[in-house]
Amino acid sequence: MSQKILLLPGDGIGPEIVGEARRVLEALRQHHGLDCELETAPIGGAGYDAVGQPLPEETLAQARAADAVLLGAVGGPQYDTLPREVRPERGLLAIRAELGLFGNLRPAILYPQLAGASALRDEVVAGLDILIVRELTGGIYFGQPRGVRRLDSGERQGYNTLAYSEAEIERVARLAFAAAQRRQGRLCSVDKANVLESSELWREVVERLAPEYPDVELSHMYVDNAAMQLVRAPKQFDVVVTGNLFGDILSDCAAQLTGSIGMLPSASLDERGKGLYEPVHGSAPDIAGQDKANPLATILSVAMMLRYSLGAAGLADRVEAAVGQVLEAGLRTPDLQGGTHRVGTRGMGEAVAARL
Repeated sequence: MSQKILLLPGDGIGPEIVGEARRVLEALRQHHGLDCELETAPIGGAGYDAVGQPLPEETLAQARAADAVLLGAVGGPQYDTLPREVRPERGLLAIRAELGLFGNLRPAILYPQLAGASALRDEVVAGLDILIVRELTGGIYFGQPRGVRRLDSGERQGYNTLAYSEAEIERVARLAFAAAQRRQGRLCSVDKANVLESSELWREVVERLAPEYPDVELSHMYVDNAAMQLVRAPKQFDVVVTGNLFGDILSDCAAQLTGSIGMLPSASLDERGKGLYEPVHGSAPDIAGQDKANPLATILSVAMMLRYSLGAAGLADRVEAAVGQVLEAGLRTPDLQGGTHRVGTRGMGEAVAARL
């Protein structure tokens, strides 16, 4: 039965990188029997330009009907003066919430060909393979009440609410425990339980679940120490599970260890394994339309989509192997150091597709 994939190019470099991901999907269809239908819809600034909303109703309907969704990036300076409720980023937050995409998987893997591009010494990062599991639909990004109010003194005050229920914590913790079982069997839960009541509950719930996963070694770490340890000795981590805000920050920190944020994919999953897949980087409007963007994070997001939502782990392996082969051949986009051949967005996408 044919599977439906919805492509959401978005803004900035989004259309370029999603275009190369589509090229890879077409190669898989032509040469490796991938049975899928591809649809395209607007989101973010493109959604606002089309119908005045960052998440058009038709886009959401298509996303609900799809087996998996691949997103490029949202945002751009031309939208910065819009009312907050219709800015491009609200479309991204809304589709995550509407689809129930509570668990964000962000691998930070250092390809051996890029070891010299990391900000840390080779011996510190060689062989790096971390998976950060971030809770995605709760915490301070979604908590209520929130807003800007005027105090009795006349001064304005911005406020947000950080709240997590036991159920929210349990479902993302179970996702992380299961991921650790498939990897090295080590899970580090990151919180701020020495200061925050929400983190106290987080730690209590994770501890309660641990006996159900006797093959996983559980540890805890405060978020400030975790940030330091990611720079000091990142290979001590296997799977990290944490809340929305901490996960947002730590995953970007881990991204830099790999040499370029342009190499990092992500998956956002619901309770049934349906997901939205996207590169970790943003829309990079400063290089949009210049054939400079690195499409590999988006192509690797396709590999995650094949593995987690489409039941095609063998094809995922092929895509990841093809990325390794083009790097081994010395191809580099402008964000990647070293190599012997400079290529643009299209050239890198064509090279990966050719190896498929």
